Amino acid sequence: MPDAEAAVARAPLPASVHDLGRQPYEPVWRAMQRFTDARDESKPDALWVVEHDPVFTLGQAGKPEHVLAAGDIPVIHVDRGGQVTYHGPGQLVVYPLLDLKRLKIGVRDYVCLIEQAIIDTCAEWNITAERKDGAPGVYVAGAKIGALGIRVRRGCTFHGLSFNIAMDLEPFQRINPCGYQGLQTIALSDLGGPASIETVKTVLLEKIAALFKLELTRVDGLPDALRAGE
Repeated sequence: MPDAEAAVARAPLPASVHDLGRQPYEPVWRAMQRFTDARDESKPDALWVVEHDPVFTLGQAGKPEHVLAAGDIPVIHVDRGGQVTYHGPGQLVVYPLLDLKRLKIGVRDYVCLIEQAIIDTCAEWNITAERKDGAPGVYVAGAKIGALGIRVRRGCTFHGLSFNIAMDLEPFQRINPCGYQGLQTIALSDLGGPASIETVKTVLLEKIAALFKLELTRVDGLPDALRAGE
């Protein structure tokens, strides 16, 4: 865990929470870019929560050979780090749009805190999750339950985390998840956790707020950056 002294020393910072529901991937990605490009030091942070239509995303330096057989699922080459992953219904995706300078944390600590939020959420249902050296993300008994793919531009984050809750895991067999051949994936509901995205969403957001010392405010409707692309 990172040294949290800087976070503890300050008052909670405001962050809006936008629940996007189920959305295709690309419009949300483009909206994250617009939000990040347009923001300045006065722009409050935000968390976007979403379920995506089925899609494979390949990171900026991703190798196409890690997509083994996409079939009817589209593949989108994006500007995050990492290799290939899958997003689909039943997976909880959170995009933290955070100013790391304002939070007084570095990129490594940011990644660690995001992983810890997933680990702490799993613990709510007595599921032991952990990190794996050299392989970002969160694992339960060697199977991946949470993936990370991030981008930092001018000190501000976009992209984020995906957390398998209750989903069809078959598409992960069509890729080398995160670039690892034969990597197994698992969902929270397979381990005795809830199948409800809403239940897990509430807990995960609480964990993120506590770890980053944020004061969350839920905002109805789509964020301006997403509506701008309609």
